[in-house]
Parts: sequence; structure tokens; C-alpha cells
Amino acid sequence: MHSPELLKGTLQTILLKVLKDNGKMYGYEITQRVKELSDGRILLTEGALYPALHKLEAEGLLQTETVHMGKRVRKYYTITPAGTNLVGDRVSEFMDFIKTMSAVLQVKYI
Repeated sequence: MHSPELLKGTLQTILLKVLKDNGKMYGYEITQRVKELSDGRILLTEGALYPALHKLEAEGLLQTETVHMGKRVRKYYTITPAGTNLVGDRVSEFMDFIKTMSAVLQVKYI
């Protein structure tokens, strides 16, 4: 599992990319998809996930839909057109950061 400090700077990018690739998802579904994609190395907690989702929503990058399922209420998140436009830039920026860190740490990038 990766340290929370490493995850903190990449969480918004992860969320935007997962929602862009998978469409409408609710919180638990997002955590499970990230866990699956990372082979269990990234485990999102509610304390990290929901503040990040709310911030992205406040910035107009996500929108929500509330669905009543019997007595339960489930909030689904989808990426907005503004979020879709931004996610490619965020992923490219992060990939460039990985290359830079590899050079600084003198690690051969795979």
C-alpha cells in the first residue's frame, strides 16, 4: 500500500480518470474500482474520498445524482464536460512528474 502523502497529491486525478473511464459511479464503487486497478495497493478511505469528490463537484468537474433504492439513498458521481476536458491534462502532467522524479531520484523509468 502506498503512503497517504503520495496519494494526497494524486487523488483528484485518479478520481477524474476513473469516472471518465467508467461513467456514473457511487463512492463505494469508486473505491473498489481503484483497489482493483491498483492490485490492492491503493485503498481509498471515506475520509479521503468524499472530501475530494465534494471539492471536484464544487469546482464544476463532477456532478451528482441522488437515487433512492428502497430505504437507501445512493449518490452517483459523473464527470462533467469541464472535468473531461481537464482529465487529459492532469494525467499528462502527472506522467511528466513521474519522469521528473525518476530523473531526480536517478531511477530508470519503466
